[in-house]
Amino acid sequence: MTTREAFLRARAEGRAALIPYLTAGFPSREGFLEAVREVLPLADLLEIGLPYSDPLGDGPVIQRASEVALKKGMSVQGVLELVREVRALTPKPLFLMTYLNPVLAWGPERFFSLFQQAGATGLILPDLPPDEDPALVRLAQEIGLETVFLLAPTSTERRVETVVRHATGFVYAVSVTGVTGERERLPEEVRDLVRRIRAKTPLPVAVGFGVSGRETAAQAAVADGVVVGSALIRALEAGRPLAPILEEVRQGLFQKEPA
Repeated sequence: MTTREAFLRARAEGRAALIPYLTAGFPSREGFLEAVREVLPLADLLEIGLPYSDPLGDGPVIQRASEVALKKGMSVQGVLELVREVRALTPKPLFLMTYLNPVLAWGPERFFSLFQQAGATGLILPDLPPDEDPALVRLAQEIGLETVFLLAPTSTERRVETVVRHATGFVYAVSVTGVTGERERLPEEVRDLVRRIRAKTPLPVAVGFGVSGRETAAQAAVADGVVVGSALIRALEAGRPLAPILEEVRQGLFQKEPA
């Protein structure tokens, strides 16, 4: 299943696509795979976070998950193996969220090639302004990975134009300027950000950072997709099931009002 097909299928059902985020190796290797099996039936796409020691874009919940995964021995090689196992479970698009340093440490060509071969659909690179290294972005695309970059409500029109020019999978609209985490409401600027991005690209737009329940999902559903991360990680920390959270979020996605 292609990324475009996943978003179109959700749109045909009158809703935004549901994109769960899980940290690879959290709460354990097998616990992660159990979580994947639980969320896949409700997911349209899946975002897998590569644990990293200095995740500047992540709030405390996902930071803790990365720390736990790393302490339990999760590595880039381990994530590669997990992506391969997840791919065997589903044809749905799989996006690896990774900071730039692990890519450079392994060597971009090697990193991109191995994850593409393992079954990753694309990469989300939160700390890479794509115009700072367009050759690296082109390399990922030539190897067969879609590229996703972030835009915030504070992004200028020029920044929007630059980012969408380098994106090929979807565009990640950050609901707030700051880090990931659950919120009671999303700012009104989300609708305007989605509208501004759509004016510059035909690619799907997904909103993330802050979605945790039906109300915030309904606010985010002005976009083509909605990412849910911290709420799932917090549930895993507490040993709670994930499906009820996703069911609640999914109800909000049907209240979709295009920006």
